[in-house]
Amino acid sequence: MNHGDHGGHGGHGGHGDMPMPGPQCAMQMLWNTQIIDTCIVFPGWHIHSKSSFVLSFFAIVVLGVFYEYLRAFQRNVDLRIAASITGKGKGKYRARARSSSGRNSPENSSEEAGLLSGQVLKPSVSGIPVPPMLRALRATLYGATVFLSFFLMLVFMTYNAYLIIAVVAGAAIGHFVFGSHMEVDSTSGKGMACH
Repeated sequence: MNHGDHGGHGGHGGHGDMPMPGPQCAMQMLWNTQIIDTCIVFPGWHIHSKSSFVLSFFAIVVLGVFYEYLRAFQRNVDLRIAASITGKGKGKYRARARSSSGRNSPENSSEEAGLLSGQVLKPSVSGIPVPPMLRALRATLYGATVFLSFFLMLVFMTYNAYLIIAVVAGAAIGHFVFGSHMEVDSTSGKGMACH
């Protein structure tokens, strides 16, 4: 048996016709400052030059600002929906609204009894019911906010110091621009939480 020159691959130097792959994405799992060959979230967003990295940096800043805008817009829509619902028919919606009370309420003790006894209880619902179209709008805005927050989290998880700065700068600028007013009786601001 002759295994010498089989199919034009004689020796180890016969791979000359195969093209070498181009630049590859560098996946870093540690803090880094790499610029060239950084991929942001998916392989199509591959940084090949310093100028494309600068453009990507500012694109991520804009995404961070947009995330804060979306959160502010979502709060504004919620306030408008609440105002429209309560303004149309207070009696109608108040009669159907259920409130959940504090920690030492009978509701909580019945929930604890349900856990201990094995009974299945309905979850407690509070507030005014929202019509389906407005719920769909709220759900769409919420979904977009969650998607963008997870996208920015993935950018953060490149562990690239510059991209982390871009996410934080975008969030800070957006919060400064869109957080000019504050409700003192509300503590619902989650910031850059996942959702």
